[in-house]
Amino acid sequence: MKTIVKVPQGISASINDYVITVKGPKGSTSKILKSPLGTVDVKGDEVIIESPIKSRRGKAIVNTFKSHVNNLIDGVTNGYEARLKICYSHFPITVKVNGKNISIENLGGEKTPRLTNICGDAKISVEGAEVVVTGINKEEVGQTAASIEKTSKIKHKDSRLFQDGIWITKKPGKDGL
Repeated sequence: MKTIVKVPQGISASINDYVITVKGPKGSTSKILKSPLGTVDVKGDEVIIESPIKSRRGKAIVNTFKSHVNNLIDGVTNGYEARLKICYSHFPITVKVNGKNISIENLGGEKTPRLTNICGDAKISVEGAEVVVTGINKEEVGQTAASIEKTSKIKHKDSRLFQDGIWITKKPGKDGL
Protein backbone atom coordinates (compact mmCIF):
# COMPACT_ATOMS: atom_id res chain seq x y z
CA MET A 1 0.00 0.00 0.00
CA LYS A 2 1.44 3.35 -1.03
CA THR A 3 0.33 6.97 -1.24
CA ILE A 4 2.05 10.17 -2.32
CA VAL A 5 1.51 13.65 -0.86
CA LYS A 6 2.58 16.53 -3.11
CA VAL A 7 4.42 19.34 -1.32
CA PRO A 8 3.24 22.75 -2.65
CA GLN A 9 5.60 25.34 -4.12
CA GLY A 10 7.43 27.40 -1.48
CA ILE A 11 7.30 24.66 1.15
CA SER A 12 10.09 22.22 1.92
CA ALA A 13 9.86 18.86 3.67
CA SER A 14 12.65 16.72 5.08
CA ILE A 15 12.86 13.57 7.18
CA ASN A 16 15.52 12.52 9.69
CA ASP A 17 15.15 9.50 12.02
CA TYR A 18 11.35 9.24 11.71
CA VAL A 19 10.91 13.00 12.31
CA ILE A 20 9.36 14.85 9.37
CA THR A 21 9.99 18.60 9.32
CA VAL A 22 7.99 20.97 7.13
CA LYS A 23 9.10 24.56 6.56
CA GLY A 24 6.93 27.24 5.01
CA PRO A 25 6.04 30.94 5.10
CA LYS A 26 4.59 30.80 8.65
CA GLY A 27 7.49 28.86 10.17
CA SER A 28 8.65 25.33 10.73
CA THR A 29 6.96 22.39 12.44
CA SER A 30 7.77 18.73 12.86
CA LYS A 31 6.14 15.43 13.84
CA ILE A 32 7.42 11.96 14.71
CA LEU A 33 5.97 9.38 12.30
CA LYS A 34 7.22 6.02 13.51
CA SER A 35 5.44 2.70 13.15
CA PRO A 36 6.47 -0.84 12.24
CA LEU A 37 3.51 -0.85 9.85
CA GLY A 38 4.54 2.17 7.76
CA THR A 39 7.45 4.19 6.40
CA VAL A 40 7.75 7.79 5.28
CA ASP A 41 10.26 9.06 2.73
CA VAL A 42 10.79 12.46 1.09
CA LYS A 43 11.95 12.65 -2.54
CA GLY A 44 11.98 16.09 -4.14
CA ASP A 45 8.57 17.68 -3.74
CA GLU A 46 6.81 14.43 -2.81
CA VAL A 47 6.27 12.68 0.52
CA ILE A 48 5.96 8.92 -0.08
CA ILE A 49 4.10 6.94 2.56
CA GLU A 50 4.20 3.14 2.32
CA SER A 51 3.09 0.10 4.26
CA PRO A 52 4.28 -3.45 3.57
CA ILE A 53 0.99 -4.81 4.93
CA LYS A 54 -1.87 -4.92 2.45
CA SER A 55 -4.69 -5.04 4.98
CA ARG A 56 -6.96 -2.66 6.88
CA ARG A 57 -4.19 -1.96 9.42
CA GLY A 58 -1.73 -1.04 6.68
CA LYS A 59 -4.28 1.22 5.02
CA ALA A 60 -5.11 2.83 8.38
CA ILE A 61 -1.47 3.71 9.15
CA VAL A 62 -0.90 5.07 5.62
CA ASN A 63 -3.98 7.30 5.86
CA THR A 64 -3.04 8.44 9.39
CA PHE A 65 0.46 9.43 8.27
CA LYS A 66 -1.04 11.16 5.20
CA SER A 67 -3.35 13.22 7.44
CA HIS A 68 -0.44 14.21 9.70
CA VAL A 69 1.63 15.35 6.71
CA ASN A 70 -1.31 17.31 5.27
CA ASN A 71 -1.85 18.98 8.67
CA LEU A 72 1.82 19.99 8.82
CA ILE A 73 1.65 21.47 5.31
CA ASP A 74 -1.61 23.30 6.05
CA GLY A 75 -0.18 24.65 9.32
CA VAL A 76 2.89 26.26 7.74
CA THR A 77 0.82 27.78 4.92
CA ASN A 78 -2.40 28.94 6.65
CA GLY A 79 -1.97 28.27 10.37
CA TYR A 80 -4.67 27.12 12.78
CA GLU A 81 -7.06 29.00 15.03
CA ALA A 82 -9.35 28.01 17.89
CA ARG A 83 -11.85 30.38 19.47
CA LEU A 84 -13.29 30.16 22.96
CA LYS A 85 -16.12 32.24 24.48
CA ILE A 86 -16.02 33.52 28.06
CA CYS A 87 -19.47 32.98 29.61
CA TYR A 88 -20.59 34.14 33.06
CA SER A 89 -23.81 35.21 34.78
CA HIS A 90 -22.77 36.90 38.05
CA PHE A 91 -19.01 37.06 38.52
CA PRO A 92 -17.02 38.47 35.59
CA ILE A 93 -14.21 36.11 34.56
CA THR A 94 -10.76 37.55 33.86
CA VAL A 95 -8.29 35.72 31.61
CA LYS A 96 -4.62 36.73 31.75
CA VAL A 97 -1.63 35.36 29.83
CA ASN A 98 1.66 35.26 31.76
CA GLY A 99 4.39 33.85 29.52
CA LYS A 100 3.54 30.15 29.04
CA ASN A 101 0.75 30.17 31.68
CA ILE A 102 -2.90 31.17 31.50
CA SER A 103 -4.61 32.49 34.61
CA ILE A 104 -8.42 32.32 34.89
CA GLU A 105 -9.52 34.60 37.73
CA ASN A 106 -12.84 35.11 39.55
CA LEU A 107 -14.49 32.03 38.02
CA GLY A 108 -17.70 31.61 40.01
CA GLY A 109 -16.39 34.10 42.58
CA GLU A 110 -13.38 31.96 43.53
CA LYS A 111 -10.55 33.76 45.31
CA THR A 112 -7.66 31.72 43.90
CA PRO A 113 -7.02 31.80 40.14
CA ARG A 114 -7.06 28.62 38.09
CA LEU A 115 -3.89 28.04 36.08
CA THR A 116 -3.14 26.07 32.92
CA ASN A 117 -0.23 25.91 30.48
CA ILE A 118 0.13 26.84 26.83
CA CYS A 119 1.21 23.84 24.75
CA GLY A 120 4.19 24.30 22.46
CA ASP A 121 4.32 27.48 20.38
CA ALA A 122 0.60 28.33 20.46
CA LYS A 123 -0.23 32.01 20.96
CA ILE A 124 -3.13 33.32 23.07
CA SER A 125 -4.94 36.63 22.74
CA VAL A 126 -7.97 37.81 24.71
CA GLU A 127 -10.36 39.95 22.65
CA GLY A 128 -13.23 41.11 24.89
CA ALA A 129 -15.33 38.05 25.73
CA GLU A 130 -13.38 35.79 23.39
CA VAL A 131 -10.08 33.92 23.72
CA VAL A 132 -8.23 33.21 20.45
CA VAL A 133 -5.59 30.48 20.25
CA THR A 134 -3.41 30.50 17.11
CA GLY A 135 -0.41 28.55 15.90
CA ILE A 136 1.04 26.41 13.12
CA ASN A 137 0.68 23.05 14.90
CA LYS A 138 -2.90 21.76 14.93
CA GLU A 139 -2.35 19.49 17.94
CA GLU A 140 -0.82 22.24 20.09
CA VAL A 141 -3.61 24.70 19.28
CA GLY A 142 -6.32 22.10 19.97
CA GLN A 143 -4.72 20.90 23.20
CA THR A 144 -4.30 24.46 24.51
CA ALA A 145 -7.96 25.23 23.78
CA ALA A 146 -9.06 21.98 25.44
CA SER A 147 -6.91 22.70 28.52
CA ILE A 148 -8.48 26.14 28.91
CA GLU A 149 -11.99 24.68 28.62
CA LYS A 150 -11.25 21.87 31.10
CA THR A 151 -9.61 24.21 33.62
CA SER A 152 -12.63 26.53 33.63
CA LYS A 153 -15.19 23.76 34.21
CA ILE A 154 -17.14 24.15 37.46
CA LYS A 155 -17.34 20.86 39.35
CA HIS A 156 -19.77 19.60 41.99
CA LYS A 157 -22.59 21.87 40.85
CA ASP A 158 -25.50 21.32 38.49
CA SER A 159 -24.14 21.99 35.00
CA ARG A 160 -27.63 22.91 33.77
CA LEU A 161 -27.71 25.88 36.16
CA PHE A 162 -24.04 26.85 36.54
CA GLN A 163 -22.94 27.33 32.95
CA ASP A 164 -20.11 29.76 33.70
CA GLY A 165 -16.79 28.98 32.06
CA ILE A 166 -14.80 29.28 28.87
CA TRP A 167 -16.23 27.17 26.05
CA ILE A 168 -14.79 26.23 22.64
CA THR A 169 -16.81 27.76 19.80
CA LYS A 170 -14.41 27.06 16.89
CA LYS A 171 -11.96 24.18 16.67
CA PRO A 172 -8.68 24.30 14.73
CA GLY A 173 -9.07 23.16 11.13
CA LYS A 174 -12.89 23.40 11.20
CA ASP A 175 -15.24 26.22 10.18
CA GLY A 176 -17.28 26.04 13.38
CA LEU A 177 -18.96 23.65 15.76
